[in-house]
Amino acid sequence: MEPTLFSKIIDREISADIVYEDEHVLAFNDINPQAPTHVLIIPKKPIATLNDIGESDLALVGRLTYTAAKLAKQFGFAEDGYRVVMNCNEHGGQSVYHIHMHLLGGRRMQWPPG
Repeated sequence: MEPTLFSKIIDREISADIVYEDEHVLAFNDINPQAPTHVLIIPKKPIATLNDIGESDLALVGRLTYTAAKLAKQFGFAEDGYRVVMNCNEHGGQSVYHIHMHLLGGRRMQWPPG
């Protein structure tokens, strides 16, 4: 897989406002926030799309979801509610081909999202 913007953030070649990091996951504020809190949660292992997730990646993908819930509690909007989004490929709105989860919170979300 070609290096992506996210792999460059993981390798600290590009700076980001990191809000969480562990051995497997990195989370940072989105540079174009769509809510008062908009965090991108990425695995450190490069996986291009949701279609590329293998059975050996199930625990890692679960860790992304766990991290989203943990951060929602940390930011104080877990009880009010929040949105978690993953896009897949061009028609799904994916712009960086390294799976990532958007955590959006701090306001009431609308439906349908668009």
